[in-house]
Amino acid sequence: MITKTELDILADKYENEEFIKDDPVQFIHRFESKKDIEIAGFIASLLAYGSRKQFIKKLDDLFVNIAQNEPLNFILNFEPELIGDFNYRFGKPNDFISIFKTLQQLYKTSDGLEELFRYGHQQNKIFENVTDYFYARANKNVGQGFYHMIPNPHNGGAMKRMCMYLRWMIRKSCVDKGIWEFMQPSQLYIPLDVHVGRISRQMGLLTRNANDFKSVIELTNKLKEFCSDDPIKYDFAIFGYGVNNK
Repeated sequence: MITKTELDILADKYENEEFIKDDPVQFIHRFESKKDIEIAGFIASLLAYGSRKQFIKKLDDLFVNIAQNEPLNFILNFEPELIGDFNYRFGKPNDFISIFKTLQQLYKTSDGLEELFRYGHQQNKIFENVTDYFYARANKNVGQGFYHMIPNPHNGGAMKRMCMYLRWMIRKSCVDKGIWEFMQPSQLYIPLDVHVGRISRQMGLLTRNANDFKSVIELTNKLKEFCSDDPIKYDFAIFGYGVNNK
């Protein structure tokens, strides 16, 4: 199994500003206001699957050409015709319309995503609270893309993109913004996908074969043995190990 020293070296090497330019985290670095950052991050996390080159191109189009680099204003004044036929893989226009209209309702009636996630955290149901909010307001025309972008935690999946979003919002570093304070970095879960799972097994950090939420818990707990205060910094170490061992 990889040692703490080796993990720390990898984490220190790869958690730097160079990491930002090719990662979806780049979109939260385009904005200064808290609500712009959290909205941009949430939307970026929804589309962060498939070809990195393709989803970054799609997100760039959405933020620059459609939202006019004003995420909060875009959500508060959202109308379906603004997005035209905007789509990405499973996500069709009706899926995005439902998500953006729900975000609009959230920001017009509350303090927004931070309040929604904070309430879920307080109830020890952070993922369930968020998905329940969106599911309860989904229009009847949503399809597979809606449920792919906002997956049901009751299905036992890894919730990778939501874990990644929370990393961006809670950890404070040169990469992660850390604008929310209702959680500690020690309470985060590792964003797990097929690639992270495979590399983690090579490193001797994960024994389960499935890339599900039970594996998320196992891997997160293993990383806590190396750094209990900030185990998810090793997300960068796992990334770096994969780069070094291609």
